[in-house]
Amino acid sequence: MSRLVLVRHAEPEESARGRCYGSLDVGLSPAGRAQARRLATELSGLGFDAVYTSPRRRAVDTAAPIAAFCGLTAMPEERLREIDFGEIEGCTYDEIAASRPELYAAWMSAPTTVRFPGGESYADLRERAVAACEEIRRRFSCVLVVTHGGVIRAVVAELLAMPADVIFRLDQSYGGVTIVDWIEDVPLVRVLNRS
Repeated sequence: MSRLVLVRHAEPEESARGRCYGSLDVGLSPAGRAQARRLATELSGLGFDAVYTSPRRRAVDTAAPIAAFCGLTAMPEERLREIDFGEIEGCTYDEIAASRPELYAAWMSAPTTVRFPGGESYADLRERAVAACEEIRRRFSCVLVVTHGGVIRAVVAELLAMPADVIFRLDQSYGGVTIVDWIEDVPLVRVLNRS
């Protein structure tokens, strides 16, 4: 049996609220830093062999106290980053609706079908994130991955053979914990978004 524990980064800085911040390197809020410390004590008993993290600061700052509590070092993995919003990175939703109404309408009606100008599509995210998590989990008996809501949704959707258009039915709270065990080569989602 192998176990993959996926954790969404803790609450980001206030400046990220209402903005597209996939690639922006946003840190944690004070509440997010406290949340990361709580996660460290809550998760330490799982016996991780390794801790991997998205290279974005909000994920690194969530992973660091958990890894330290377990006597490990969090290892950054570029493929665990959130979707790249390209030209709309850092814009507010209202700004996007006003300046790019066609893109905004397509994004709101069918989000997994949109390729962001100068950025990625959901299919790009899903391909790289699933490959990264599969490679990581095959190396260890129990591994923690601290990443982003989009990455976790993509991985869980792949494991459950869910179509792309329903991924937003999977809630992902800041600091939410998802646990997947593999019995031989069959994934079993034991916990989803526990916060």
